[in-house]
Amino acid sequence: MPATLTSLRIRNLALVEELSWEPGAGFTAITGETGAGKSVIIGALNLLVGERADKSLIRSGAETCTVEAVFDGVADPRLVSILEEAGVEPCEEKRLLLKRSLSTEGSGRQFVNGSPCTLSLLRLLGVQLVDLHGPHDHQSLFSRDQQTRLLDSFAGADSLRAEFFEARRNLAALEREHRGIHENEQAALREIDLLTHQTTEISSADLDAGEEEVLVSKHRAAANATRILQLCGGLSAKISGEEFSLLNGISDAVRSTRELSKLDPAAESLVSFSEAASEALAELDSGLQKYADDVDADPAALAAVEARLDLVQTLKRKYGASIPEILDFGHQATSRLNELQGRAARSGELDAEIQKAASLLKTKGARLTAKRQEAGRALEKKVTSGLKDLGFAKCEFSISLEKLPEPGPQGMEIAEFVFSPNPGEDARPLRAVASSGEISRVMLALKGALAEQDEVPLLVFDEIDSNVGGEIATRVAVRMRALSANRQVLCITHLPQVAASAHNHFVVSKEVRDGRTKTSLHPTKDESRITEIARMLGGKSATAIAHAKDLLADN
Repeated sequence: MPATLTSLRIRNLALVEELSWEPGAGFTAITGETGAGKSVIIGALNLLVGERADKSLIRSGAETCTVEAVFDGVADPRLVSILEEAGVEPCEEKRLLLKRSLSTEGSGRQFVNGSPCTLSLLRLLGVQLVDLHGPHDHQSLFSRDQQTRLLDSFAGADSLRAEFFEARRNLAALEREHRGIHENEQAALREIDLLTHQTTEISSADLDAGEEEVLVSKHRAAANATRILQLCGGLSAKISGEEFSLLNGISDAVRSTRELSKLDPAAESLVSFSEAASEALAELDSGLQKYADDVDADPAALAAVEARLDLVQTLKRKYGASIPEILDFGHQATSRLNELQGRAARSGELDAEIQKAASLLKTKGARLTAKRQEAGRALEKKVTSGLKDLGFAKCEFSISLEKLPEPGPQGMEIAEFVFSPNPGEDARPLRAVASSGEISRVMLALKGALAEQDEVPLLVFDEIDSNVGGEIATRVAVRMRALSANRQVLCITHLPQVAASAHNHFVVSKEVRDGRTKTSLHPTKDESRITEIARMLGGKSATAIAHAKDLLADN
């Protein structure tokens, strides 16, 4: 079962000071004297579906007005998806809470399930929840996209439409890729030249990740080779020179300590100290000689190291702050170069893929068009028959399919519902029908024809009884009640036949208390309902009361 409006609460809106209303399921009629304020229900629902509003709606003397609604049984995946994408609280126990307030300062706030939200979210939810038909703008069937969608549903073409959409999306993606290749061809050639130079320069350098530290060390050593050799020679002369050397001196010290230990055993430890010093000097002398042998004082070697360091610095200025960064740049440049060099081959592949995708789109589009044309004729007959039942004896209702310059998301064409209420009048798009009474009856006929396809759970009709009476009024009532079999229907009416056919009947009344005019809404049943329908029939005479009883008995 679809969602149901179970509660509507209004505070300080127009003539309503405070109103809590539970309309009930099925078909609900709202009646009352002219000017009693029946339209306040429409105004409240308009606010809840995100229509424009201003502070003039606020009841005189109040600073704010508030409208709240509760929908139960909310399980439509589209509604659930809208709530999830908006990041608002989900529906607990399938209950959706809507609230909107206006202030005299001109500001307004709105909430969904207790979470603050935007007006655009209310509008999105409103399209899925409520269809309002009357002197207002919130009429979903005026949208050509919506008309096309309903035609497809009537035709049983929803899956084919989805296939067309996917085929179009795939073709568009291939064409974007193809344009990207050819629109940037010159830029791509320039980029290939640059990348070729960069990758060649980096690869020919044959860098190693840890090379720079080694080069710096070698350069430091090579640049100071002469001084290093001088220092090594001087140290070596002091340690093992011919004239005087530390080794000769330590050798004399070793002999003296050995003689000392013979004279006094207590000096034995001094021998080991002197011998250790002698060995250390000998090792130092050997190390210096080896170190000096490794020092390269060749100017050519220094020049080679400096040239290598210069190359590294040049590459760092171009490609990164270190050798690892240079190498990483080279890897990325190589990958991009391979990608660009492969684009020519990809362009040829794309030509074939685009041709195949375009052929598939054309086939799907033709099938969808054929289904729409066939279903359009059937829907025209069904709606026209319904309109005749509703008082348009010689009306014309047709569905035009306007071919689009390019395939759109909905197909090769878009639907337009066209209507002429009387012979000799030009047929006009449904959205251009001026009379609210006419448009409401057209909507009623459409809703009847599309009952199985249209998923909006709450239908609201206002002024549907304009210029209608007698047998046509009875037909309107029958159609209303039939529509309420699988959705909730609210109707503000002056027709007793319509009011009598409703499952629920509420009366709007206006009274003056404490110098202020107030509007109230209360249910009627049994005798009070008979009295209200008799009033609508023209009075409280015995004839009117008897007629009212007969109308109620027929339902």
